[in-house]
Amino acid sequence: MSSNAELVSNSNDWNKWIEEAISKKLIKYYEYNQFYNIQEIGSGGFGKVCRANWKNSHKRYAIKSFFNINDATVKALVREIQLQREIDFHDNVIRFYGVTTSIKENQRKEYSLVIEYAENGTLRKYLKENFENLTWDDKFNLAFQLVYAVSCLHDDGIMHRDLHSNNVLVHKNTIKLADFGLSKRIEETSNSQSRTFGLIPYADPKSFNKSTKKLYLLNKKSDVYSIGVLLWEISSGRPPFHGIPYDVGLAQSILQGLREIPIPNTSIDYIKIYTDCWNIEPDNRPTINQVVDELKVLIIKENINIKDFHLYDDHNTVQSSNNYQLLDLDVKISESTNSLHGELSQVIQNFNMINTKEIEPSISSSNQFGDNVNIIVNNMFNLFDNYDDNVAKQKVLSYLNKQNITLQEINNLLLNNQINSNSIYLLGKFNDLGIGISIDEQKAFELYQKAADLGNVLGINDLGYCYKHGIGINIDKKKAFELYQKAAYLGNSFGINNLGHCYKNGIGTDIDKKKAFDLYQKAADLGNSTGINNLGYCYKNGIGTDIDKKKAFELYQKAADLESNALNIINC
Repeated sequence: MSSNAELVSNSNDWNKWIEEAISKKLIKYYEYNQFYNIQEIGSGGFGKVCRANWKNSHKRYAIKSFFNINDATVKALVREIQLQREIDFHDNVIRFYGVTTSIKENQRKEYSLVIEYAENGTLRKYLKENFENLTWDDKFNLAFQLVYAVSCLHDDGIMHRDLHSNNVLVHKNTIKLADFGLSKRIEETSNSQSRTFGLIPYADPKSFNKSTKKLYLLNKKSDVYSIGVLLWEISSGRPPFHGIPYDVGLAQSILQGLREIPIPNTSIDYIKIYTDCWNIEPDNRPTINQVVDELKVLIIKENINIKDFHLYDDHNTVQSSNNYQLLDLDVKISESTNSLHGELSQVIQNFNMINTKEIEPSISSSNQFGDNVNIIVNNMFNLFDNYDDNVAKQKVLSYLNKQNITLQEINNLLLNNQINSNSIYLLGKFNDLGIGISIDEQKAFELYQKAADLGNVLGINDLGYCYKHGIGINIDKKKAFELYQKAAYLGNSFGINNLGHCYKNGIGTDIDKKKAFDLYQKAADLGNSTGINNLGYCYKNGIGTDIDKKKAFELYQKAADLESNALNIINC
C-alpha cells in the first residue's frame, strides 16, 4: 500500500471513530457553517489554529486542524481528547468543546477540534506585548496560576510533557494550559527533529540522552524543569537564550550546566525557586507542590494581591474522580486498519468507564444543560461565596426558578458532576440546608471534607463550621480554628470573619481581642456583612479598639442595608 493510500485509510478510520463518539454523545458536534469571521491565528509543523465566532453570538472559539491525519496524529489526537476530558473542569486549562468538520479537496471530510479561544494569545506573545506595563504583582499572578495549574495536573496523575511559552496561553490575564504533549507525541512517532531543537531551552537536559529520554519525558520532575525556565521567562519578558541558535551546541551547553542569568531587581527567593527547578539532577528538584508552597510563601511575604488565591497548606495527592489510569491507556495504532478502528472504538468505551457508578451517568444527565453546566454551578457557588447561607439559599432558589431548573434536576446535575470541587461543595451545602433533599448532616460533612481536600476554600470554611458545631462529626474546636485559619489565609471573607470570632471568644486558640478586631476589619473591607456587623460590635463595646458608638451605629446600618438589599433583590 502506498503512503498516500495509507494516509487516506487512517483518515477514514479517524473519521469513523469521531462519528461513533458523536453518535454516542461523547463528543459535542459543531456545524462548521455556523462559524463565521474565521481567521487563522497560528500555524506550526503539524497544523493550524483559527479563531471564529459561533452563530449569532459574539462568543469566540478556536478551531485546531491538522495537516496530516496519519498513525501518529490519530494516536496523539485520541490521547489529547482523553486528557482534555480528564481536566476540563480546571479554570487554568483550555476547554475542549467538541469537534467540527470542513470539506476539503476531493470532497474529503476533515475533522478539527473546537476549543476555548484565548484572546491574549500565547504567553510569549503576551509578555512581548505587555511586559513594560507589567508590575511584579502581575508577574507573580502569572507565575502562581501557571505553577498551580501544573500541580493540579500532577495531582491527577497527568504530566504535561511539553511546557513552553508557545503553548501556555493567556485569556483575560488568566493562564491557560494547552497542548498536553500533543505535538511532542506526534514528533516522537514521526521522528521530527526540527521542533525538538526549537524547544531545547525548556526540555529536561536528561532527555537529551537517547538512552534516558523516554524515562525523563515520563517523569514529573521534567515538567518542574520546564516550569523553572518559564518562571525565569516571566521575570525577564523574553524567551530563554534569545538570539542563540537552538541547536545541538546549546543542548550540550545546557547539559553541562549553562543556565540563564537572573534579571536585576528580582526577588532572591523567586530566583531560588526557579533555579531549584532547573537543577540538572531531577532528584534534587522540588516537586511541583513544593514549588506551589514556596511561591505562596513568597507572595504572602511580599504582600502581593493575587485574585482567587485558592490554595491551602496541605497538598494532598488527590485523584480526580474520573481518573481512570490514563498512563495505562496507551492507544496502540496497528498497521491493520480493522485493528485500528477496533482499538479506537475501545477508547470510546473507556470514556463511559470513568471510574465509579456514581459518575457514569454524568455525560448523559448533564447533556440537557449543554455547555451551561459549569456556568450554572459557578453562578450558584458564587452566591454562597458572597452571601450568608440564608440569603444565598433564597438566591439559589430564585436563580433556579428563573432558569427553569427543578430541584430534582439540579441535585442530579451536582451528583453527576463530582469531578468539580464547586459541585462537590454545592451538593454538601444542599444536604446541609435541605435544598431539594432532606437534611443529611453526615453527608454534608463528608462532601465538605471532599471539597476541602481538593482545595475548595468554601469547603474548607464550612468544614471548620462542622467541627465547631458538631455537624456530622464530633466537636473539635482546635480543628475548627485551624480550618478557619486556612480559609482566612486564602482570602475568604467568611473564613476571615470566623477566625476573628475564634480569637474574640478563645475558640481553639487564646483570646486576642486586637487580632479579632483586625480580622473583623479585614472581613468588613471585603464587603462581608457579618464582618461589618461584628466590627460594629467591637466599636460599641471597645473590643480591640476604643469605644466609638457613632462608628458602631454606621456599621450596623451598613450591615443591615446589605442584608435588606440582598433580600429585596431576591423578591424582585
